[in-house]
Amino acid sequence: MTSALAAHWSIDPSVTFLNHGSFGATPREIQDAQSELRAHLEENAMQFFLRDLESLLDESRAALAAFVSARPRDLAFVPNATTGVNAVVRSLKFSAGDELLTTDHTYNACKNALEFVAAPAGARVTIAHVPFPLSSEDEVVSAIAEKITPRTRLLLIDHVTSPTGLVFPLARIAKEASARGVDVLVDGAHAPGMIDVSLDALAPHVAYYTANCHKWLCAPKGSAFLWVREDKQNEVRPTVISHGANARREDRSRFLMEFDWTGTIDPTPALLVGASIDFLKKLDPNFQKTNRALALEARKILCDALSVAPPAPESMIGSLAAVQIPDGKPPTRKLPFFIADELQQDLFDAHKIEVPIFAWPAPPKRLVRVSAHLYNAREEYEKLARALVPIDRASPRGRAR
Repeated sequence: MTSALAAHWSIDPSVTFLNHGSFGATPREIQDAQSELRAHLEENAMQFFLRDLESLLDESRAALAAFVSARPRDLAFVPNATTGVNAVVRSLKFSAGDELLTTDHTYNACKNALEFVAAPAGARVTIAHVPFPLSSEDEVVSAIAEKITPRTRLLLIDHVTSPTGLVFPLARIAKEASARGVDVLVDGAHAPGMIDVSLDALAPHVAYYTANCHKWLCAPKGSAFLWVREDKQNEVRPTVISHGANARREDRSRFLMEFDWTGTIDPTPALLVGASIDFLKKLDPNFQKTNRALALEARKILCDALSVAPPAPESMIGSLAAVQIPDGKPPTRKLPFFIADELQQDLFDAHKIEVPIFAWPAPPKRLVRVSAHLYNAREEYEKLARALVPIDRASPRGRAR
């Protein structure tokens, strides 16, 4: 059973889809609007790209800026948050001995970006080990603060962690880092649409913030943004250098000129961010609170079924929740790309449940991570719990209790 609102999405009704967090899900109404925009583009590409696109981007940018409490001129559209992270770290200059700090909860692709820029410069990536389970936000702040040294040049920090589904105390972390002369780059991939985001409030201590709009805002895939504080914009360049690099415009910054045009692409995902925000607000004016309440309910269902304690305080939960499950075993068969644990495939094959199983912090330890959005319902998490209980009972931990 799904939510009554599920009809607004085109998700396969035979699948129990509990993984909104990975790629999001675009409502039918927004898909239709995107098709109309694409048709308009194909009617006259010259008109669309040369005469209409700039104002359309500005209109969508203004809607996004209002939602994340930022100035429109500080926001650039990018295809995804990983691209945003790459644009920042590949623009910065590092030297031998510099330290680039992140945590062991960071998204693997973004950690790879740090490694990519650190190695040629003779810099190094340092990792703050944040415990999980944990009992308070203080454990996160202290774990990161302990790793900051006089050599730390940059802190890459998640606003909401991907594998563990935790809302980090970003304002406290950023204030601590910036007070010690460290620039802060935030990977906010999951944040907009899950929790309140105010970039104006973060600006004193955060230099760069990137996030996806295709996840919790349900915009089309390929919609994300990079916010750069004004004093840092001259040094940040897109990963693709195009016509904006030598454009001469008095009415527009080089920052926007470069990021708004990186070559011929389909710009319709970015143009529908405002419409996606309006759609969700129309469907449920309190959609963030609704989703969070369901995520907490889902976590309780799983913890009760598996006889485990909640691994983090409720204050650190948004619309994602991760729960520890019994240790896994090495795969015995070839699995699809990005699926590392047979249990994830087994849940889909046997129960048509789509939910990620993460090997975290490292095999054989693992987590199940559930997402909650307006199309989900309590019964779907109860179905997952029933599917997991036999696995739990078959484990050594299960037989012992």
